[in-house]
Amino acid sequence: MERENMKIMICDDDQGILDVLEMLLEPEGFEVSKEIDSTLLFDRIKTEKPDLLLLDLWMPVLSGYDLIKKIRKDREVKNLPVIVLSASRNEKDIALETGANHFMAKPFDIEEIILLVNESLGR
Repeated sequence: MERENMKIMICDDDQGILDVLEMLLEPEGFEVSKEIDSTLLFDRIKTEKPDLLLLDLWMPVLSGYDLIKKIRKDREVKNLPVIVLSASRNEKDIALETGANHFMAKPFDIEEIILLVNESLGR
């Protein structure tokens, strides 16, 4: 699949993180969609069918953990690659056990996040 056609969805309750990730990924040729409200994310995933999800763990109402569990139980989207972003480095093992494919601590290194996105998409 061409990189230009690949869609990355980002969910974080911090608008600044959403904007920074969008500014990093769009010049790399990815289509980026953002969601600040975690309660809306699952329906958007089902509708928009992204190739990769970047997901914060700690969000109000519906946590990243809950979303990963919901994604992994759904036949249609269970194989969606998920990169968890968290300010807490202690969450890595739990995130991976819950079903995340990768974990990156905030603040993240720009080059590392781009490398991890490309790796997750098989590039």
